[in-house]
Amino acid sequence: MSSNSKTTLEDLAKLADVSVATVSRALNDHPTISTRTKQRIWALAREHDYPFRHYMPASPIGAEGTIVIVTPFVHGRALPLSHPFFLELLANIGEAARARDCDFTVSHVAPAGYDDLVATVTTSRASGVIFLGQGTLHEAFNRLAATNARFAVWGAQLPGQDYCTIGSDNFQGGRRSTLHLARLGRKRIMFLGGNDPEAQQRRKGYWEALSESGLEADPKLDIAAEFELESAEAAVGRLLRRGAAFDGIVAASDLIALGAMRALRRADLSVPRDVSVVGYDDMLLARLSTPALTTIRQDTAEAGRKLVSQILDPLTDHRAELLPTELIVRESCGA
Repeated sequence: MSSNSKTTLEDLAKLADVSVATVSRALNDHPTISTRTKQRIWALAREHDYPFRHYMPASPIGAEGTIVIVTPFVHGRALPLSHPFFLELLANIGEAARARDCDFTVSHVAPAGYDDLVATVTTSRASGVIFLGQGTLHEAFNRLAATNARFAVWGAQLPGQDYCTIGSDNFQGGRRSTLHLARLGRKRIMFLGGNDPEAQQRRKGYWEALSESGLEADPKLDIAAEFELESAEAAVGRLLRRGAAFDGIVAASDLIALGAMRALRRADLSVPRDVSVVGYDDMLLARLSTPALTTIRQDTAEAGRKLVSQILDPLTDHRAELLPTELIVRESCGA
């Protein structure tokens, strides 16, 4: 057969000595066709320039499935894939998928509404989609849950939720870090965090712990800062220039905590002598910072396993699940 001829399914069937139906099923990665037969037919298709890209399966031959990872819009823009916490979470999702002989891809799509979510779950031949964060799409996810789409969300449990989330116990994490600073004798404890669902729950835990500890709940110490080092550094810098008094910081993420510590150093304030700081996530950066950061650990390895299970196990009870958090005490809080 000339390499310049237009190869057909019938030609491939003759070359492989199988039926046309077998060739068609092999090109579509049908489970009834053996891996060896698929590999032979795909090799022949490539060798003879068969235009097979539109037949390509969702994952390489032999994989048990594939999962698409998607990051929704947060505050009008896609969550940066370079964010250290999500890099760690992505790695653990990848390890869990590998353990199940499953491939995963990170999508360029950043859905901003319900129609985008529908397009994300219906225009792929993947086994399912994992969304990293809810952003402002809670109601849209509820609508999506009424369809037959297979998806799971890393994020917060919210009232009236109909879809599956896997996430940490944000309320208890915020409460535990604040109580720890109160036990150390800190009286003016600041909260640094944004308005996303997870940070809001950590903020509620902070307010609850202040009440439990009999400490003054000062709204001026509840400071907005996004999940970025620069945002936190700028927010704490502004507060210091106004002469605000505080001796403790509960941050909604490790990056926020590290940004706050940088602002404190620039103001010649010592951590933890002058201000104790607690983060949230237990990223690698928290262990390597100076001083090492006290933080709330999220079990991203277990999160990865549970998120993958939600996609690959059809009999899984698709309910929201809270993972326990752990206070990791290091140098930044003083004890």
